[in-house]
Amino acid sequence: MTAQPESADSPAALRACYPVIQELRPHLSEEAFVAQAQRQQARHGYRLIYLEDGGRVVAAAGYRIAEFLAWGKALYIDDLATLSTARKQGHAGQLLDWLIAQARAEGCDQLHLDSGVQRYDAHRLYLGRRLRITSHHFAIELG
Repeated sequence: MTAQPESADSPAALRACYPVIQELRPHLSEEAFVAQAQRQQARHGYRLIYLEDGGRVVAAAGYRIAEFLAWGKALYIDDLATLSTARKQGHAGQLLDWLIAQARAEGCDQLHLDSGVQRYDAHRLYLGRRLRITSHHFAIELG
């Protein structure tokens, strides 16, 4: 495993991250993921970092830094996933620790993420890192 996360800044790096992202976002094809990630990088400051183990990407995290009236400057984690075959090895925790440190280095006031209510293992990780459950997230399908 690499000591520090790498940044997925090229189409090839994004494609290498796709198997991990697909586990969290199964509705996206590889082509759709790469195109959308590139759009979000160009237009919205999206960044994708990843960890490798044995020459393959085993965990990835997508995030952005923005300012909000409610939170001030915040690092928002869009995606945090590990390959199912590489779970329980500390990869997600390593990425989360890096993201917390990055938020501090960027002068953020807070770090935020949303997590599906069924993701119990992820919740244990977040609570273990002292993240708090602070709100409900509401949504409606418009299409």
